[in-house]
Amino acid sequence: MKRITVLGNNSGRNAGDAAILGNMLRDISEVYPDVLFKITTTHPGFIHKHFGKFNIKTVPLLPWYGAIKNFGIPLAHAMLNTDLVLICDNILFDRKFYNPLFNNLSSIALVAPFCKRKNIPIVMYNCSIGPIDFPYGKKALQKVMDACDLVITRDVQTIELLEKLNMRHPETVCHADCALNTEPTSGQALEDIIKTEGLFTNPKGTVGFNVNAYIDNWSMTGTYTQEDFCRTVGQSIDRVIDKLDVDILFVCTQPMDLDNTYRCIKFSEHKDRIKVVSNKTYTYEDLTGLLDRVEMHVGLRTHTLIFSAAMHTPMMNISSYPKSTGFMRTIGQEDKFISFDNLDPDHILGQILEVWNDRENISQELIPLVTEEKRKARDSAKLLAKYLS
Repeated sequence: MKRITVLGNNSGRNAGDAAILGNMLRDISEVYPDVLFKITTTHPGFIHKHFGKFNIKTVPLLPWYGAIKNFGIPLAHAMLNTDLVLICDNILFDRKFYNPLFNNLSSIALVAPFCKRKNIPIVMYNCSIGPIDFPYGKKALQKVMDACDLVITRDVQTIELLEKLNMRHPETVCHADCALNTEPTSGQALEDIIKTEGLFTNPKGTVGFNVNAYIDNWSMTGTYTQEDFCRTVGQSIDRVIDKLDVDILFVCTQPMDLDNTYRCIKFSEHKDRIKVVSNKTYTYEDLTGLLDRVEMHVGLRTHTLIFSAAMHTPMMNISSYPKSTGFMRTIGQEDKFISFDNLDPDHILGQILEVWNDRENISQELIPLVTEEKRKARDSAKLLAKYLS
């Protein structure tokens, strides 16, 4: 039986990361049923509860196992005692590089050269890379690249970053994000959620929104504080409600974002028209099913955009993450964004109205584009044949 060590954000706190893991396990297992997945995680119970139907073994990244999250014995042992290492999601960046509670690149770069010496292949699987802004980040990334056999990205932007940095790298293939193939909750199960939360009662429709917890420090612009950003979002929501007479549904895919979500609502004068759902209560499949029911979605976190695209729901990107920009580009929606350089309620309303007024055409345009991206995401499993056959 072949062993695959899976490196990613597998804590269970982020619905997008859970979707990546769940869809990847399914896609690979369907092609190679006789494999064991060794999943690094800070929350083994979550992994067993939600993905126990697959052949898995958790690798706990916990202090009593000799780990400070991804730094320590468990990660090194998992990477050096396996047949294949898969690096998933967007875990190779150099923000907070020396903080193992936040950064994965520094830890992986320490072990990757030893994998190379032991002839253990490393494959980047439907992932993104970056941002890489500092010399020490570039040096660490080069160590990982030198140990890699194959880079399968989920966006062209990652390949362009490698070229821009003049990185030595192995063969690169541009595929897509595993989460696109999420199978949404539907039927009575979805109707029960809608009834419980009192959703979609307005015949004029509902617009989805999403914000995150670290607006000011991730963008590194210093232009907006969280308070400023949330005030702008709250005021923008009021303009959308006043103009379109719609309701608003905040879709939260990471519990740490709830504080900023409610801070945005605090600045709205239409609090009774706003609902909140999160992965604190619901699965990524549930949230995807709900995003199928909104008229359009305005999202900051990448995977709210990905879940929307999977359902052919028109969307707009609040442009903060390079990976969000990269994703929108892959589905031909790169012009539908709200820039951090122009966070003004009237401007935001104008951008939203452009998508709103063309939402039916946009939804139809997404169908063939997203269908192809879904195929590419699934087909990445076939590229592992030489390591698993």
